[in-house]
Amino acid sequence: MSDPLLKVSGLSITNTANPALPPILDNLSLEVAKGEAVAIVGRSGAGKSVLGRALVGWIERPLGLQSGRIEIAGEDILAARGGDLQRLRGTGIGYVGADPTRVFDPTLSVGTQIAEKYRMLRPEVSMKEALERVHELFDLVRIPEARHRMDELPSKYSGGMIQRAAIVDAIIGETKVVVADNVTQPLDVTVAAQIIRLFQDLRERLGTAFVFITSSVPVIKDFADRIIVMDEGRVVEEGPTQQLIDAPKTQQAETMIAQSPRIWGAQAPESLSAADVMNRPPALAITGLKRSYKVRRKDRLFGKVEVQAVRGADFDVYPGESLAIVGESGCGKSTLMRLLTWLEAPDEGSVSFEGRNVGAFTTKERFDLRAQLQLVLQDPYGSIPAHWTIGRTISESLRLHSKLGGKERRAKVEATMAEVGLDPSLHDKLPSGLSAGQRQRINVARAIVLEPKVLLLDETFSALDPMEQTPLIELFRQLQRDRAITCIFISHDLALVRRVASRVAVMYLGRIVEAGPNDELFLNPRHPYTRALLSAAPTLEASPYDPAECLVDGEPPSPIRLPPGCAFAERCPAAQAKCRESDPHLHTAGERIRVACHFPLAPDKVVKSEAIPAE
Repeated sequence: MSDPLLKVSGLSITNTANPALPPILDNLSLEVAKGEAVAIVGRSGAGKSVLGRALVGWIERPLGLQSGRIEIAGEDILAARGGDLQRLRGTGIGYVGADPTRVFDPTLSVGTQIAEKYRMLRPEVSMKEALERVHELFDLVRIPEARHRMDELPSKYSGGMIQRAAIVDAIIGETKVVVADNVTQPLDVTVAAQIIRLFQDLRERLGTAFVFITSSVPVIKDFADRIIVMDEGRVVEEGPTQQLIDAPKTQQAETMIAQSPRIWGAQAPESLSAADVMNRPPALAITGLKRSYKVRRKDRLFGKVEVQAVRGADFDVYPGESLAIVGESGCGKSTLMRLLTWLEAPDEGSVSFEGRNVGAFTTKERFDLRAQLQLVLQDPYGSIPAHWTIGRTISESLRLHSKLGGKERRAKVEATMAEVGLDPSLHDKLPSGLSAGQRQRINVARAIVLEPKVLLLDETFSALDPMEQTPLIELFRQLQRDRAITCIFISHDLALVRRVASRVAVMYLGRIVEAGPNDELFLNPRHPYTRALLSAAPTLEASPYDPAECLVDGEPPSPIRLPPGCAFAERCPAAQAKCRESDPHLHTAGERIRVACHFPLAPDKVVKSEAIPAE
């Protein structure tokens, strides 16, 4: 490559706290041209994120630079200090991480913070001019009501919106290169698809180059010009995107592509038959569930407004099945999970466990219910006490909910550890040094050691890359076969849902808008919103849904100011006058399919499985 914009030469980074360990980055070299999009892919622990931070000069202890140069337009960022480093980070290279909330001070408005950064890079610019520049870029990245949003605190932004604001922060100084480190991993599929389209737009309009760091090949399939595969701190393969996907030359690349989840050609988990459903009482029955929150108004001293988080959920969950609840951020999924576990009481409606209304339970009965209804959380790091041994973490619930003695508890804990794929010799060890996948196995062991009847998994797999997800998915399949556990998955990862759920419920702004068996919902969606979600799902296969026709733009309406009629009407390409006047409710639209839409997609308008084109 002649005259590259970004050039990394012989970069080696070590762990100075333990020099005996292999280098985290080992003599790594790469180049990026102006306007080019390069994807850095690899399994967890390959060194991708360390490389991403090194590209912007963030090498902090215990990491130490052993050798190498990182040049941006000919200037070495690793040798820059003070004002030169600040300038390079502002006008040469920018960084957007997976957690954009860390970019901003929670006590200052987002627009003011970005404007102040712009004035640091351009001291001759007035505050008024800086705010106008921020407003221009907010419009460019399609933040709705941009001028109003600039005055709000970061806490008022949704996940997709704060990610867009972080992108503005990264490019405010007309940055030549943007490092995007796992930016789509925590986002819903529709928002992630919009972010990728935004990056493509920035490339075309501003000539910005991108270094996109990810563990998911499907995410960057249509965006990256080249793929660089990393393993153990080294570049093991690189080449044009489609060429590398079609014909990988190394075992690492071949394994990663083979383990990229399929959606359309995947085998859905077996659903309960209609006869089974009719003949078995539900494990959980949810009826008319509603939950709202009062929040203070900014424009009035004592005024409050009501946020409608869950607006009347109705569904049953049957013993032994896997139900997934999907939808965009802010749709009410996590609030619904808290209501199901009775961590919060609903304003209206009921949750029945094995035929009994949990709302009528005594305090002691609800405490005992915890043993039968276990929750597995998303964060594999924050949900495990760092100062407790692994054995104590898993056995704590046994101490609370059983009468087993110390030796019996230890034996049961070690047997459970072996069942979930953890070496029982780790019983007396601290969790430090374990991978995210191993930590989630600790969370699973902690949940199933009580032999619960229902497991609720809130984004349990979202922090894991596809290669770590696969063995855990197999673990859950085995647990369901051996223990007949009922599982409820909360997830925005549709490829994961396709693999684990026998039935799927789609939520939008506090309501379930469609529910049905896995195959029916993925291959024959009746609701336009379901089809929009599916069109945004990243996959290596040819998709039956064209994002240009199906994908919706922008953010959902505010749950404080819901429009009359159907809440999806403002974004629905097929909305009619009735949709804006009358609110549809769930009704039967096929065998075991329920949909809340005045004009559901007809069977001849949806994709049949045999019509899916092959790659």
